[in-house]
Amino acid sequence: MTQPLAQQVLRTDVSGMPLEWVDYQTAVRLYHFGHVAYTCGTPLYQVRGGTNAASGRRTLIEVNSIIATTGDQSALRHSRETYSPPLNNPALFKRDAHTCLYCGHPFQARDLSRDHVRPLSTGGADAWANVVTACKRCNNHKANRTPEQARMQLLAIPFVPTHAEYVYLRGRRILADQMEFLLAHFPRSSPLQARLRAQMC
Repeated sequence: MTQPLAQQVLRTDVSGMPLEWVDYQTAVRLYHFGHVAYTCGTPLYQVRGGTNAASGRRTLIEVNSIIATTGDQSALRHSRETYSPPLNNPALFKRDAHTCLYCGHPFQARDLSRDHVRPLSTGGADAWANVVTACKRCNNHKANRTPEQARMQLLAIPFVPTHAEYVYLRGRRILADQMEFLLAHFPRSSPLQARLRAQMC
């Protein structure tokens, strides 16, 4: 079944480790230059190119939802043990299911903010392990205090996403086969693993 051209393709290395999302143009270039080692998942697109002058045949590239690509990924493999993805609000809010981790209510992104569990002014870091999603009301009430000082209960412990989890957090409209593939690369103890599996049931 042909998907809308906005549907992202999941790119992995040859070992199957998720790397990033790419658009269909990038995927077609990877196919064209012979960088796709194998494919998984469902066919997404059939992209037709020019006509071969010698054979008279028109080129056709079928793009799958998951493509494994060649290339040297040794640097990424070596850094996975200490990997910390870049911190940004859209990924943070998705990590925390767009839920305020103080009052427990879900919100639209425009009504959420990044709260530093240990405030920056007292030496807290602007890092995954020290930030949570908070609604603006709770963040204003907590102000420049720790949850204990503000007598507010933190509903979950912030965590640093792995590389595979961060790929998920950066995804838009993830297909079922792509989600299953990503989940297989999440740590078994991952809060995301439990939450997403429950949503799929």
